[in-house]
Amino acid sequence: MTAIMEPPVSAGLAIPHMIELEITGKCQLQCAHCLSDSAPSVPHGVMKLADWYGVIDQAAELGIGKVQLIGGEPTTFPGWADLVDHALSRGRAVEVFTNLFHVSAKGWAVFERPGVSLATSYYSPNPGEHDRVTLVSGSHERTRANIAEAVRRGIPIRAGVVGVHDGQLEQLAVEELRALGVQHVTLDYARGVGRAAKSTPTVGELCGNCGRGRLAVMPDGSVSPCVLGRWMKPGHAKQPGGIRAVLDSPEWAAVVASIPERRPATLGGCPPNDSNDCSPANSPACNPAYGFAPASLGGCPPNDSNDCSPANTPACNPAYGVAPVAVALGGCPPNDSQTCNPANPAPCNPVFGVSEL
Repeated sequence: MTAIMEPPVSAGLAIPHMIELEITGKCQLQCAHCLSDSAPSVPHGVMKLADWYGVIDQAAELGIGKVQLIGGEPTTFPGWADLVDHALSRGRAVEVFTNLFHVSAKGWAVFERPGVSLATSYYSPNPGEHDRVTLVSGSHERTRANIAEAVRRGIPIRAGVVGVHDGQLEQLAVEELRALGVQHVTLDYARGVGRAAKSTPTVGELCGNCGRGRLAVMPDGSVSPCVLGRWMKPGHAKQPGGIRAVLDSPEWAAVVASIPERRPATLGGCPPNDSNDCSPANSPACNPAYGFAPASLGGCPPNDSNDCSPANTPACNPAYGVAPVAVALGGCPPNDSQTCNPANPAPCNPVFGVSEL
């Protein structure tokens, strides 16, 4: 098993626990909400394999315990497996944030190495709705199959469901992932960064932990507080003094200070490790963003109970208006109108949005 080395003492520096390495902008998918505008035609970036080795070495010397490879799709980067090996050899834990659209035999061998874990995104139990997000036909089938395969192989995996459009069935996607055996599943909604941005991004799109406990290195080597906060670039991994100099700079301090901290969960804020940064959150989801989606995104109002005490609002999605979802996953037959005289002999259960499997 890979041993995680204790961080060295660094007086005056707040050492992050994780570094996100966005090693490429290339991706087989073209998700509508992508934070990095990644696509098949996007290049990997100016950072070469040796440059990324150097970044990992810097992280190890600082005592940063976890290295995340992200993109784009990190497994499209030549030498991504070598980066995993290098990080493991430096005693770092490694997380590969992958779309699981394609996994080679070599890829599975790397994923199964001690010290390696996976993170992925999933959008809907309905293939058409999932593919509507990724803009690639057949992506649902491939990603779902590889999630199941990762679970079968015993590879640690966490998954985030991101709500992007109406009728997506994102709450049911959470339940499906749990049924597949994924232990850590979170739900979030698209943030106004990258393709999802309707205006210039602001710190209001960020979690309070961006820059606190993490930092990111972009494909051009620039350093940001996290991948979602990519427009803020207080330094560069290859500047004199490297990442240590960035963390010790007034520019870094100003960027972190500009990002509002989350209130304690007891006051309605997010738990400290809820990163909410489009890498699936690291702790149970916080209110009000999670738990029940707004009706406009396919969730149900609190009093819409589907219990034959007529709902206080018109029956809501996700049950209707899209291709049927299996009742075992919380879907309703197309003609089950929730009128207490269902067209289908037995009204479907469980209540909208949450199922017991």
